[in-house]
Amino acid sequence: MPTLLLIDGSSYLYRAFHAIRELSAPDGTPTNALYGFVNMLKRLQKTTPADYIACVFDAKGKTFRDDLYADYKANRPPMPDELRVQVDPIHAAVRAFGIPLLCVSGVEADDVIGTLAVAASRRGITTVISTGDKDMSQLVDAHVRIENSMTEEVLDEAGVKEKFGVRPDQIVDYLALIGDTVDNVPGVPKCGPKTAVKWLEQYGSLTDVMVHASEIKGVVGDNLRATLDWLPMAQQLVTIKQDVDLALELPGGLDDLAPIAPDWATLLTMFRRYNFRTWMREAEQQLGDAPPPAAPAPALGECGQLDFDAVNDTPPAAAPALAASGDVPIPQVGERRYDTLLTMAQLDDWLARLNATGITALDTETTSLDPMQARIVGISFSVTAGEAAYLPLAHRGTEAPEQIPLDAALAVLKLWLESDAHKKLGQNLKYDQHVFANHGIALAGVADDTLLMSYVLASHERHNMDDQAARELGETTIKYEEVCGKGAKQIGFDEVGVDTATAYAAEDADITLRLAQVLTQKLARAPRLNALYREIELPVREVLFKMERNGVLLDGRKLAQQSHDHGLRLIELEREAHGLAGRPFNLGSPKQIGEIFFDELKLPVVKKTPKGAPSTDEDVLTELAKDFPLPKVLLEHRSLSKLKSTYTDKLALMTNPATGRVHTSFNQTVAVTGRLSSTDPNLQNIPIRTPEGRRVREAFIAPPGHKLISADYSQIELRIMAHLSEDDALLKAFAEGQDIHRATAAEVFGVPLAEVTSEQRRYAKTINFGLIYGMSAFGLASQLEIERSAAASYIERYFGRFPGVAQYMERTRSQAREGGYVETVFGRRLWLPEIKSANPARRAGAERAAINAPMQGTAADLIKLAMLAVDAWLIEANLASRLILQVHDELILEVPDAEVALVTTELPKRMAGVAQLRVPLLAEVGVGNNWDEAH
Repeated sequence: MPTLLLIDGSSYLYRAFHAIRELSAPDGTPTNALYGFVNMLKRLQKTTPADYIACVFDAKGKTFRDDLYADYKANRPPMPDELRVQVDPIHAAVRAFGIPLLCVSGVEADDVIGTLAVAASRRGITTVISTGDKDMSQLVDAHVRIENSMTEEVLDEAGVKEKFGVRPDQIVDYLALIGDTVDNVPGVPKCGPKTAVKWLEQYGSLTDVMVHASEIKGVVGDNLRATLDWLPMAQQLVTIKQDVDLALELPGGLDDLAPIAPDWATLLTMFRRYNFRTWMREAEQQLGDAPPPAAPAPALGECGQLDFDAVNDTPPAAAPALAASGDVPIPQVGERRYDTLLTMAQLDDWLARLNATGITALDTETTSLDPMQARIVGISFSVTAGEAAYLPLAHRGTEAPEQIPLDAALAVLKLWLESDAHKKLGQNLKYDQHVFANHGIALAGVADDTLLMSYVLASHERHNMDDQAARELGETTIKYEEVCGKGAKQIGFDEVGVDTATAYAAEDADITLRLAQVLTQKLARAPRLNALYREIELPVREVLFKMERNGVLLDGRKLAQQSHDHGLRLIELEREAHGLAGRPFNLGSPKQIGEIFFDELKLPVVKKTPKGAPSTDEDVLTELAKDFPLPKVLLEHRSLSKLKSTYTDKLALMTNPATGRVHTSFNQTVAVTGRLSSTDPNLQNIPIRTPEGRRVREAFIAPPGHKLISADYSQIELRIMAHLSEDDALLKAFAEGQDIHRATAAEVFGVPLAEVTSEQRRYAKTINFGLIYGMSAFGLASQLEIERSAAASYIERYFGRFPGVAQYMERTRSQAREGGYVETVFGRRLWLPEIKSANPARRAGAERAAINAPMQGTAADLIKLAMLAVDAWLIEANLASRLILQVHDELILEVPDAEVALVTTELPKRMAGVAQLRVPLLAEVGVGNNWDEAH
């Protein structure tokens, strides 16, 4: 049966734009949407061959729905400028690929697609609609299915029922009931998907739901009855037309949608202009030696698209290829050569190349994402751009070839792997280092890590290898899911065929090598960033590896007791809540809580959800808890329940059976400010503001004959503020060792230092920390529970007494607006993409971040320098003490009793001496048998 492929261009336009960030041509023109869209077209051509094809876009101007309802799509923001400039090239690309393009005035792309699908069904043609738009589900029937190219989801009639709970012929009624916030089509208030499905299952159609509206109880029934007059209009707005007159666009009917061969000359011109290197080579191969034709200046076609038949913007042949996001040449690659090493002779040949080269890109394929548990499946190497090898060692299955035994291969490679003279680079080599350690190999010679290089250059970007390859090399890589599948059907890498594994794993090593070549040049052009990478990020990677390997000892019995206690308290809180409510209810149900709060107890509505219902989120509970007992009980229940489920129930279960310890992973490339984060488990977010939260730290213990020592930088961000602002009063207070909050209170309230009250000090502390986070008078008033005018007065007095701080803030905002980023004391760049946003809220948020980021970022740099200094001292002094944890501005060490006196004396000195600021650094030390005692 013939197939018609209909591509929802308007849907994919935005999806492509948001899928890849900040990809641009050498001249700075944004290309992320164009790149993503072309990638999608190429994938569709491979996966969905069709006898007829069309790509449909929304035309400019109003549609018939705007005439029906003036507020239709009224809340949709205008198209971003960065996307608008890519629309014409995307249209041109569609045409150059030989795909008919349709833009029909007065209707939407959905209506054109619906009309074509119906016409195809009449001719016995199967229609595949490629879209991510849920509204299209109403078109699905025996002849029409949906395939989402971005998610690989396929929806036939059964798939629609499984996903939405209703049949395709009920989708229009379903959408009318729940509304469409994207198109600003209101539905029935409080009628969500579950309610809509229930009604349609019971009554069959929207018409019958409306007929039986009087039978539906509760608030949602009242809402339905109040919406009866509107629902026919909602139904009309969400219904896709299937009778659009396409006689002008397609005089020959569906036969006009037969695909034609791609115009490779036009595509080559486009790919050269936008520097899509891989696709350039493909186009050149298709054209052979024939050069693309010369042509005059760009012209506009009938739909406003750029006509690439009239473009000749090709750079000179001798010009170097430029990286997609900068002006660094991309390593030139001809035909790729990826070897599979199945014999010892082949391994020996490659080992000779590894020994002879200056630096090797190295990667492992493993059995697990847990670095402490993962075992090697294979290893890949690359020493020259475009050339790589994969050494399979543990692939299994009936079709798996005979492989070199794992132990034999590692024995051959061990000397090279452990050689500091043979330099290695990789993408997140800390993980691979753990994997080799699991096999008794101490990886040495780590010279570069592309994950860290990318992070230092642009912390706000994505740093996985696939995104880097697209951004820096213009390359589309093989994705893990393409090799192993995803979800419940995903297989282990050891089950992947060796040929497929070679293509994937060798490409990883090859791409990593080429990324390093580009990123090295970029860093060389930014000396301060290069120093940050070479002197902080890369060396601290090794310290983090050792800390992760060390792990921390837990008292499982103490955690079990805490969980038991929490369970009893939760039962008490539930009983108390039921008593205050006057009836039983589910404490985890926002719906039931809302009914009790606002319908039964008549509590005031603090704020509403986007759908207009009274909110019961944590901010609301916190506000209501000031005056009412039930919200206070619910807050405690939520906090304790989360503590129990996240920590006291789970931590002991995460103990590594081989070491008897918990091994967190420290992540260097998550927070844009440079701060480390912790995962599996997250040991940096254990709540310590409540007694129950602090008790969790009691379970982190020292082994017999040892103590835990905690060293914490004192008021580090305020000290950095004093350094950056050079404010005389702040510098004086820190230089004299004054209590900075008391000193601030004395200045703000105009009283002698000795007469500052505890309440004034509390206010000053809130002001100090609030202002470095960009807090407004409104925020300060909320924190201190005072009038906004009083808070504004305090802020005004603060800046009057500390004028250097005000000047620093204004200077920093100006620098951020001018350059798009701010810097730490050590040169770390903190990018602020929203600093020039047209959205006032986003712009204000970026300005607040601009003020705080240099302080947070400098604090992050300082604690990393402290880790390096402490680790070096422990090695130099030949001490048995070892670093085991880092939490924000705090280091925790496990110290033998014999070394406690020395460490408590020397540790704060080492931390205080890592940098010379305009104010002294101070580290405070504590000692205990557990973390809570030491902190």
